[in-house]
Amino acid sequence: MTDHSHDTECCPAFDPAPWDYVTHEWVDKPFIKDYLAQFFHMPLPWMMGKVIGRMWKKAQDAGAATEMKDFILLAYDPSPWKSELLMTVTKEVPGAENVKLTGTFMSKVFDGPYSHVPKYLNEFRRYLVLKEKTAKKYYFYFTTCPKCAKKYGHNYIVAFAEV
Repeated sequence: MTDHSHDTECCPAFDPAPWDYVTHEWVDKPFIKDYLAQFFHMPLPWMMGKVIGRMWKKAQDAGAATEMKDFILLAYDPSPWKSELLMTVTKEVPGAENVKLTGTFMSKVFDGPYSHVPKYLNEFRRYLVLKEKTAKKYYFYFTTCPKCAKKYGHNYIVAFAEV
């Protein structure tokens, strides 16, 4: 999906406004799912690009890739050793694990390093308590690769809670 060998834009600039303190109602929102090995919730760097690239190629080959403005890549960690990645698509993708999300999802944007995700999660939980909501599941959307985060001067991370 991304060629980091040239100084070109690989990740579009991210606008946090549509995601910060927003409630989303999704009905059968289509995604494809893949899995990423990790070590104590830290993705194995050499695997991240491989898995995302594989997902993106399947979406493109099926004519199901979203426009970048609609692209979301959600990460859910069911264990310290494995992450589930969900990539938005426009329709079912042959040869991929297709899933649909339906429900109410609240989101909040953070700007900082990946290592602060536990802090962001605690802050997000406090926000949900204020809204009298309980999360069934948490997802994170890492909006840019490390190179583009450095280029833009922001490392936006969107936390989602299925409520």
